[in-house]
Amino acid sequence: MAQWRSARQGAEEGVRFSRTLLFVLIAASAALLAADRPQDRVEAVTIFRAAFNDAAIPVLEAAAQPLRGLYNVGPWWRRQIELAEEVRALREEMAELRAWRDVALNYSEQMRRQQELLNLDPPLPRGRITAWAVTETGGPFVNTRLVGVGRAHGVEPGYPALNIYGVVGRTIDVGERSSRILLLTDLNSRVAVMADRSNARAMLIGDNTEFPRLEYLGRAPELEEGDRIVTSGDDNVLPRGLPVGEAVRDRRGVWRVALYSSAAPIDLVWIWPFEPVTEPADTPGILLPPGVAGAAGVPAVPPSDAQTITVPLPAEADPTPSDDEEEA
Repeated sequence: MAQWRSARQGAEEGVRFSRTLLFVLIAASAALLAADRPQDRVEAVTIFRAAFNDAAIPVLEAAAQPLRGLYNVGPWWRRQIELAEEVRALREEMAELRAWRDVALNYSEQMRRQQELLNLDPPLPRGRITAWAVTETGGPFVNTRLVGVGRAHGVEPGYPALNIYGVVGRTIDVGERSSRILLLTDLNSRVAVMADRSNARAMLIGDNTEFPRLEYLGRAPELEEGDRIVTSGDDNVLPRGLPVGEAVRDRRGVWRVALYSSAAPIDLVWIWPFEPVTEPADTPGILLPPGVAGAAGVPAVPPSDAQTITVPLPAEADPTPSDDEEEA
């Protein structure tokens, strides 16, 4: 028992600090706090602290590496599971796209043969004009873009402009080396469209919003949300079959179109040459070839000249019999 008390007293005596040392430590701490203020910071202390930090950082970094690795084990495995799921979804989508590619190639070949049999021209020529679009801050329209191509590059008013997703708009003002594109969202834009699934016709009208509305659908339009909307070409403004967007309904039940072109910024556009169908000339005569014109008693015109010839119609027969017919 006496031996245990002596050991306890020795332990208590071993951990005691003298009051002098305690006051010295408190004074040193106060001096360090006072010297650490920015306005009273001593240059020697600053240099010493910077050197100490330079020496301690590698040690702290080496000590933190194992802990950092343990912390990253959970997120790393979680990310691996997400990547595996994403790879699986992409493989399924790729397999489905391969099947659709075969169907598209088959339909493309059938369409080509039908166009050859019917002697139809493709809706768009092969040549396209590439241009960079910039935002127009001022002008007669709200939603327009300026491009750095014009008549010198083959651009004419009324040509459709597309980006990699769909129709952007059409050219309206064309200069020598610049053009203005009227976007589908502008208040002055009017384009005839149709649903690719049901061929339901409508007019796409811009209202300065991101979703232009569909008008003139009829009382019971055969339209569903998600239907693919393309240009119909009925208004002779844009060619038929250009991708526009998907049909959606707003909160009030009004049909609108989520434009494909809104999926990316409108910067790089393609302008496709398009020749609208012209009305036939209103000529009062009958167009006859040279041989028929000579046989009809009308002087023939050389083949190099235009042969719009007016042939007089025969006079109507008089129903009253003549004197010779009465004597007979």
